[in-house]
Amino acid sequence: MEPALGTVAIRPDPRCSCETDLCGNRDASVADPPQRSSGLGVSEPPQLAGLPGTERTRRFRPKLRWELIGCGLHGHELIGTDAAEVRLEDHLLVRETAGLRWYRCLRCDSWLPLALPKSPSNRFPPGRDEIELPLRGRSLRNRYVLRLIALDRVIHFIVLAALGIGIILFAIHQKDLRGDYLRFLNSLQSSVGFVPSHNGFFREITRLIYDSPTKLYLYGSAFSAYAAINGVEAVGLWREKRWAEYLTFIEVTLLLPLEIYELAVTVTYLKIGALVLNVAVMAYLLWAHRLFGFRGGSAVDRVEHERDTGWGALERATPVPSQLPTVPLRSSVQ
Repeated sequence: MEPALGTVAIRPDPRCSCETDLCGNRDASVADPPQRSSGLGVSEPPQLAGLPGTERTRRFRPKLRWELIGCGLHGHELIGTDAAEVRLEDHLLVRETAGLRWYRCLRCDSWLPLALPKSPSNRFPPGRDEIELPLRGRSLRNRYVLRLIALDRVIHFIVLAALGIGIILFAIHQKDLRGDYLRFLNSLQSSVGFVPSHNGFFREITRLIYDSPTKLYLYGSAFSAYAAINGVEAVGLWREKRWAEYLTFIEVTLLLPLEIYELAVTVTYLKIGALVLNVAVMAYLLWAHRLFGFRGGSAVDRVEHERDTGWGALERATPVPSQLPTVPLRSSVQ
């Protein structure tokens, strides 16, 4: 009987038993895991790993399926679409039934039916040593969150670099700008009766106009250096470098007292938002990336990366025929 639509079947070689691969050798990657007995004569299949998008959502705690987001942005990761033949050992990646090939997305675990290739360029799908597995699970989540933080660092870099360059240019042309600024204030005061000393913005501009060039160069250099640090952080975080996580954490931590002091002087929504964002970045880096040995450190992080992204994760999420529950035949003698 043909399998129902949406199921995936394996066609074993009739010359080989179900316990062996095509060469007659036991293959640990294809071997069926042990089954439990329910006590009613029915073998219970082992618990398969949960697949993205199959979990029941919670009303007030939505869960992002990072694998589905990745496939929505970059497309599915399919292997063997140009292969002429499919082997039994390829069952983790591609299966063939009823004239259709079912390709497994290595990121989100979706099985997609496609027609057989008309002009295949390879005889078989590539082996495991030729495949670079995409990120999944926590590793994929961490990539997206780190890149969001990197974008925040890019914004900081642009704003701070513009301020630094602007202050240095202002210091170079300070004398000329001072005369133009004073003439502008005089005309503004004589025409509309505006008093610049009563406005905080104009008070700061006036103080800046009369600051020494040395101090202005110092300010501009400080802003430029801080912008460079944010630029380095952005590049490192985008490339998921461990040192960039430490650099970002230390930089945000050192500036946290200054942000709290500024918030104590004057409370604005912008300052509150910046403080909340920086505290969230610190907490995330410390907790999720286990900085400074926290929660087991980088060793535990590497173990979780391998568990979520390696071939073991694909095997745990792959059903094999013997995992289906079997009902014993009824005896003819009652």
